[in-house]
Amino acid sequence: MSFYTDTLAKIISLEVQGAENIAIAGVQAFGEKLGETQDTVLLNKYVAELSNARVTEPALRNGLKYCMRFFKERAKPTDVVDEVIAYFKKSKEQLAQIGAEKIHDGMTVYTHCHASSVTAILLHAFKNGKRFTVRNTETRPKWQGRKTATELAEAGIQVIHSVDSAARLQIKESDLVLVGADAVTVEGNVVNKIGTAMFAEFAHLYQIPFYSCTNSWKFDPLTVGGKDEPIEMRDTKEVWENPPANVTLINPAFELTPADRLSGIITELGVFKPETLVSQVQKEYSWMFA
Repeated sequence: MSFYTDTLAKIISLEVQGAENIAIAGVQAFGEKLGETQDTVLLNKYVAELSNARVTEPALRNGLKYCMRFFKERAKPTDVVDEVIAYFKKSKEQLAQIGAEKIHDGMTVYTHCHASSVTAILLHAFKNGKRFTVRNTETRPKWQGRKTATELAEAGIQVIHSVDSAARLQIKESDLVLVGADAVTVEGNVVNKIGTAMFAEFAHLYQIPFYSCTNSWKFDPLTVGGKDEPIEMRDTKEVWENPPANVTLINPAFELTPADRLSGIITELGVFKPETLVSQVQKEYSWMFA
């Protein structure tokens, strides 16, 4: 099995999780094919396969778009892969520094699922001497919240973990909510793990600041043309393998959180109101809109 085929299977099966990790893995897999051929027909076929592996992943699509846009301009076509990976690494470092400014000693921060952007912020704040508590939820049905809790606890951060349905109680006891994002639309709405919109409503109810933390390549330029961000529906066996007759299961992986429930979006470019982020992205990454 080739690296490309193996990586594609891992992205589909959720062995590779998190929007940024998916984007990096997908671009690396594409790099193998880019090293084999520069035939644009074949390359576009591979781009389509990778893009369809997880439909709610504009960071992956933007990374692949960057590669297709610029590989002919490089002395070595696969250099674009290194450039994409370098972007994600640098943007995470920048985002972590910016986001850590929102955290103060004695705070309680709530988060949901596993977002590498959020953990980067929390770890950066902790390593720079800030002491705080994190509350988080398990994130059914794949338990990504446990990964977050484990990473933070191993770093020395105090974590209070609960089932998803205890989120209201967790948020009520928090000073700040930080979540990730898998996509940002032209309206400034954020698509993130299922449950996020409900938690945003709780934060609004208790007047707790609620920020989405993401690199700006998760903006989906397709939404400029009127397309809705697709919501991935996962295999219902993840929820209940053998349900009784007359029970219909659904398993949406993500949902849309409206812009008016966000205090702001924390990116490598700075902190922006959702409605102003798009212009910043267009200014910095004009190729994304071509």
